[in-house]
Amino acid sequence: MSDMNIVCLDLEGVLVPEIWIAFSEASGIPELKRTTRDEPDYDKLMRWRIGILKEHGLGLKEIKETIAKIDPLPGAKEFLDELRSITQVIILSDTFTQFASPLMEKLGWPTIMCNTLEVAPDGEITGFRMRVKDSKLSTVKALQSVGFETIAAGDSHNDLGMIAASKAGFLFRSTEQIKADHPEFPAFEEYDEFLEAIKKAL
Repeated sequence: MSDMNIVCLDLEGVLVPEIWIAFSEASGIPELKRTTRDEPDYDKLMRWRIGILKEHGLGLKEIKETIAKIDPLPGAKEFLDELRSITQVIILSDTFTQFASPLMEKLGWPTIMCNTLEVAPDGEITGFRMRVKDSKLSTVKALQSVGFETIAAGDSHNDLGMIAASKAGFLFRSTEQIKADHPEFPAFEEYDEFLEAIKKAL
């Protein structure tokens, strides 16, 4: 087992429920159920979401109230604790620091790299700043450039780049369509099998 490995995991759908789906249910706005599983263009998806929030007069406060009630997926913290005891783990997510903090607390404060929302003084979400273009793939390439080997896993379109660029890559609880389109990536539904596959790849 090399100590030069870093496991890069997606957050939503892999360790915690999809935040926007939870907020869609809490707010009764069905359109907000769309995620990167449905819309590969994240920029387009976020601009559209911000428009819907504005239309309904909803801001960061309301989303944070929903996030406070979200728990990690059953078994996620135990999976992450065990994985972090054997190798370095970074969560690479297209979510935002303002959303992620309460969830990181529930997961035992793993390292996360994500983006930032632009929020007006009254709490209206006015925009967002992506850390870097193609943030997941760019981060994996940057880690590789300083001597790390990466193992990556996720469930959505925006995870495929980092999965393909890593020495081992997995799909976890992905859609039937993504699994069918990418038979080259082993796909898992349960944490114990997923953990064993990562251990073998280390």
